[in-house]
Formats: sequence, C-alpha cells, structure tokens
Amino acid sequence: MDGNEFRDWSLRAAEWGADYRETLRDRPVRPSTEPGEIFRAIEASPPEDGEPMEKIFADFEATIVPGMTHWQHPRFFAYFPANAAPVSVVAEYLVSAMAAQCMLWQTSPAATELEMRIIDWMRQALGLPEGFSGVIQDSASSATLAAVLTMRERALAWEGNRKGLSGQPAVRVYSSDQVHTSIDRAIWVSGIGEENLVRIPVKGPLRSMDAAALEAAIVEDRANGFLPAGIIACVGGTSVGATDDIAAVADIARRHGLYLHVDAAWAGSAMICPEYRQFWTGVEDADSIVFNPHKWLGAQFDCSIQFIRDPESHVRTLAIKPEYLKTHGHDGIVNYSEWSVPLGRRFRALKLWFLLRAQGLEALRKMIRNHVAWSEKLAGQLAAEPDFELVTEPMLSLFSFRHRAPAGVDADEHNQRLLNAINNDGRIYLTQTKVDGRFAIRFQAGQFDSTAQDVEMAFAVIKEIAGNLR
Repeated sequence: MDGNEFRDWSLRAAEWGADYRETLRDRPVRPSTEPGEIFRAIEASPPEDGEPMEKIFADFEATIVPGMTHWQHPRFFAYFPANAAPVSVVAEYLVSAMAAQCMLWQTSPAATELEMRIIDWMRQALGLPEGFSGVIQDSASSATLAAVLTMRERALAWEGNRKGLSGQPAVRVYSSDQVHTSIDRAIWVSGIGEENLVRIPVKGPLRSMDAAALEAAIVEDRANGFLPAGIIACVGGTSVGATDDIAAVADIARRHGLYLHVDAAWAGSAMICPEYRQFWTGVEDADSIVFNPHKWLGAQFDCSIQFIRDPESHVRTLAIKPEYLKTHGHDGIVNYSEWSVPLGRRFRALKLWFLLRAQGLEALRKMIRNHVAWSEKLAGQLAAEPDFELVTEPMLSLFSFRHRAPAGVDADEHNQRLLNAINNDGRIYLTQTKVDGRFAIRFQAGQFDSTAQDVEMAFAVIKEIAGNLR
C-alpha cells in the first residue's frame, strides 16, 4: 500500500466507522450466527499473493461485521459497558498511525509525560488525595496482578522474585467471593496458589466482606504459620455490584500491616460524581486502586488506571533494567514499563486527554447520573409487575431480577429460557449471574449513547417476551 492508497483507505475506514455508529440502532445487538459459521467462511489457508483492498474490505463487511456483537449499541445492557466515545476513537486513529512503543521516557517523552499528567487529572476528578501517583495499565487484570505481586514481595521482604516461593511460608491473600475472577487468575500467576486465597463471607444488602470474619481469619492464619500479605476489596463487583466497607477493611489492613488493593474497575468511574463517593469511603487509605475508564467513561479499550500510594515498592517488584533499557544522562524520570508486567506499552493517555478535554467532567457526570436514574426507574417498574421480582437492588446502574415461573416449572430453567429469548430477539442484550446459588438476570445501563427511550424499550421488551413465554 503506497501513500495515496493509505490516505484513501484511511478516509474510507473513517467514513465506514461514522456510518456504522449512525446505523447501530437498526442492527440487532447480538448476532444470530451459529458456532463455526464464520470460521468456515474464511479461507482455510493464507494467500500466497496479495489481494486487492476492495476485496478485503468487501469480505470484512460481508463476513466479519454480521458476526460481531455491537458493544457500542445504545441498548447493550449486558456485562459492563466497554465504551468508545467518538472522540476517543479519533484519538486512537492517531495512536495507530504513530504506532509508538511507549515503554520508556526516551522512546516517547510526550507519551510518558502526558500519562503522568492524565493520572493526576483523574486523581483530582475522583476526589483522591495528593500522594497517589499511578500508571495506565491495559486492564484491571494486569493492575490486580501487579498489586498481588507487590503485596507478595513486600510480605516476603523482597525475596520472592529472587529465591522463588519454595521454602517460604505460604502467603495468604483475603477477599470475598464477590470479586472478579481476575483476582483468582492473579493468585494463580503470582504463584500464591488458589488454596491461599481466603474467601471471607459477606453480609448486608451490599454483600460486603464481614470485617470481624476478615480479622479473625488473619489472626488465625498468622497463628498457624501462614504469612498474611494483602487484602483485595471491591467496589461494584461484577456479579451484582457487591461493595465492601473500605474504611473498615483499610483499618484492619493497617493494624495488621497488610497491603490493601481496591478493585473499582466498573464503579470507580462513578466517583467523578461526589454524591457516589460514599461507596468507597476510606479509599484514601488503600495502597492501590484500579478503575477502568474504558468501561463507563468512554475511553475505548484498553485503558485501566492503577493509582499507587508507594511507587517505590511497586517498581521494586516489577522493574528489570538491562543496559539496553537504561536512559543515560537523565535522573528521576519515569519509565512506565517498570510499572507494569509487559515491556511494550501503547500510547493510552492520548484518548483520555482528548476525551476529558472534549467532554469535560460535567458532561460525563450527567451521563453517569442519567444511567443510574434510568436503571433505578426500570428496577422500580419491574418490581411493580406481579410476575417479576428484584433479586438485588440497584447498585449505581446495576441490578438483577427474576421472572416468576409457572407452577411446576423450574425457576432457574425458566429464567434461562427468558434470557435466551430476549437476546435472540436482538433488540436488547442482557446477561445472567447466580445469586445465592439461584439464576438471576443482570441489567446495567452504561452505554455512552443510551437514552431514556432505550431503557424504556428494555422494559417493554422484557415484559413482552416474558408474557410470550407464559
């Protein structure tokens, strides 16, 4: 592809993207393809000679797009949002065109220094105190792994990386069963082992870790020769929005000398609204916090911010400094590859800079407040229907519900059929969870372009399809 072709196809791709966004409401949220259908439509072997872009682009439109789930669809109410505000997409065009590796200050000074500034912008936006610095990771999974490695190393007096875990006391980490599965994976990858992730029971409507049970587990483990290292608390858990009492957990962590990591991957974005900060009171005492602007704020994936209280411990855990990665002649600079597990790094700060400048915090606050209000209204409408019940009350814009099954019909199977019918219909998209061992349907409002009418349609679709099942 020469320069002229690159220009032409770049323009065409941008125009396609704009047309795609304008037509999303006309598309089903989720495709109706069968497993293997797209795989079989793609040539079994790679081409020996290059093909014209016209043919490649035509195949993209004919084969790939019909098999995509449209995460930017205004009626995407499943999982959590993975928003990509238009201004963020424009910034990503520029990032892709430059294709810089931003692992060191010297490999892209502007990328490093903009990231430093954006981290502090977001610290201020979320109401966090001075003293937190941070890094933009690819996802909360990576941020949590970095936090787990740091708590492990700190507990082992920095001997884990050097000597390995063999012969060391078993390191213990504490969380509820409401945390995201990325915590389990971090425990595996860090070598701590699943048996050493101690699950603390939850209580109350927010399904918070039982603080007394947490402290008792720490004391018992220490008495039995285990090495308590850290606690992972959550604000807005993935299943139904479980939220720990961060102040109580932080107090326990401080008394026992444990590292506290707070996973607020989804709900953290809402903390730009001061009235929602009650959900993480005490977070200023955490050692690290993760939240994903690529979920609710509109900075497209991947863009996960990890705030860190003690960068020295974090970097001491993760930094490797061979000669070819040293920046000679400059002291005190930040090389963000030393703050994360991967060496290579994308220029993630640019899309946040564009987004925050183009939208402003107040517009983002209005969007989040609308999503919360619309979700609360829908929960109230469903609760008022005789054949529906709320399983969990709204936590911000997330709640769960069930439809009452006819006599003699298994309730879990009935609600699974209802969910399948809703998603096969294509007008909206929902997902499921288990609450106290029983099937429940999740709803969350969070898509960047959703309107009150889109949420009203969700109520109509849910009620209509449930009526048809009866």
